Amino acid sequence: MTLAPFIAGRYLFARKSHNVINIISAISAIGMAIGTAALIIILSVYNGFDSLIRSMMSNVEPDLLITPSSGKVFIPEGETYDWIYDQPSVKSMCCVLQEQVFINYDGKQGLALAKGVDWVYEDESTLKDFMTTGEFKLQKGDIPLAAVGAGLAYEMDINPRFLSAIEIYFPSRTRKISLANPASSVELIKVWPSGIFSISSEVDKELIILPIRKMQELLEYEDEVSGVEIRLTEGTDTKELKRLQKEISRQLGPEFKVKDRFQQNESLYKMMKYEKAAIYMILIFIIIIIAFNIFGSLSMLIIEKRPDIETLRCMGAKERLVRNIFILEGWMISLCGLAAGLVVGIPFSLLQQWLGFIKMPGHFVVQAYPVILSWSDVLLTITGVATIGYLIALIPVHSFNRRSR
Repeated sequence: MTLAPFIAGRYLFARKSHNVINIISAISAIGMAIGTAALIIILSVYNGFDSLIRSMMSNVEPDLLITPSSGKVFIPEGETYDWIYDQPSVKSMCCVLQEQVFINYDGKQGLALAKGVDWVYEDESTLKDFMTTGEFKLQKGDIPLAAVGAGLAYEMDINPRFLSAIEIYFPSRTRKISLANPASSVELIKVWPSGIFSISSEVDKELIILPIRKMQELLEYEDEVSGVEIRLTEGTDTKELKRLQKEISRQLGPEFKVKDRFQQNESLYKMMKYEKAAIYMILIFIIIIIAFNIFGSLSMLIIEKRPDIETLRCMGAKERLVRNIFILEGWMISLCGLAAGLVVGIPFSLLQQWLGFIKMPGHFVVQAYPVILSWSDVLLTITGVATIGYLIALIPVHSFNRRSR
């Protein structure tokens, strides 16, 4: 078993009669190194952006969300909510009421997702850290205020420094539509912009946050809410979250749904997962193309080493030994490239993760490109590149064995 690796190593580093074999082998190894490093770095950057998006979305999406299984609203009452509040891992519990509405600001009209929240949300939310203009404040004396997403504010020219109010309209649930006086069939409330926040383009383009009492006034409700948001203490593990979700679901029964953060935005997180898989497959395909250089150099090496092969056979070497020598020769080229790629890719990703020396252009929520090196990605890269190198080495060796029979 040790003879094949020894001879393969000698062939790999020995001078060939044709320099082109050395050149092609070197190009193959360099290509595999670049592909390996690129795979690790790009997957690490994707992990960084994925974590950043999840972190930003956590400012809008709670750890757990209680909603009715049928209908839009409900009244949160009963012993279950007292039980939730008493749990050590629960940081806060707040009521929300949200609906698609029509808004008007200084003559500009548009649609928005209005989210009414209570004072707990205002106190506990980290949304204040993502304010680009103004402040996150929903009440000033008797004046109701609202925080507006950056995309919506840009589209509607909303400016907290101006004194203009945002008019929010919604069709009345109790009054009939009047063709003579259409305005009488809609409810209207006014709120004043206190600040503009920026979380993600999907959220910023439609969300406006205001006091829940104003939303209940607009929708003609008294104590009804569309959901109860539960935020857990920092460091709460997945096991505890699943335990709470299961127990709350059991206590509330089938009339309610209890969703974790993934279930609240399942399509987004699935899309991010599929995108990462697609990036990995594209880069692996590029590495496969690069690896075909090994096929060329190994084929030429086999032709050059025909006298050695015949000598080994005369000395009693089995076909399996001869085959393993050249398979290992081709595989070693891939492994050399893989090792070099790991030496470049892993330190680069870790340095960017710790020091952030490559900065983001323009104004963004983070200054440096976010990078998170995942050792599972490193293992996946090693497995993929090593497997490709081995399979590519099999092709010329198998072809030679068929011709030599």
